[in-house]
Amino acid sequence: MTHSGTKSKGNVLTNVHKRLFLEYKKGEMGYATIAIIGQSCLGSAAVMVLLMGALDTAVQMTLLFFVTIFCMAFNGAVLAQLKPLTTFNILILSVLFSMGVILMYLA
Repeated sequence: MTHSGTKSKGNVLTNVHKRLFLEYKKGEMGYATIAIIGQSCLGSAAVMVLLMGALDTAVQMTLLFFVTIFCMAFNGAVLAQLKPLTTFNILILSVLFSMGVILMYLA
């Protein structure tokens, strides 16, 4: 409730993030395992599409570096058993970046 007595809806994106995170946290071990496989495959597809494109080599290698680093960051976060919120946020970053690279080249 806000000071005016009405319910605050909040940001839709924040609510979605919170619901997804709570679900992830409930079954963290299983979801982390599945997410490693899924985001690694998505990262591999992003790298394949990236290397098939006709971009300047420096730009191509920079994007390749970031796709690889984000995928490795999530894998490392799971292995290091970081806090669930940190791991979940790195997963989202990795998936969104890989999807962005794929969509950029397919569009």
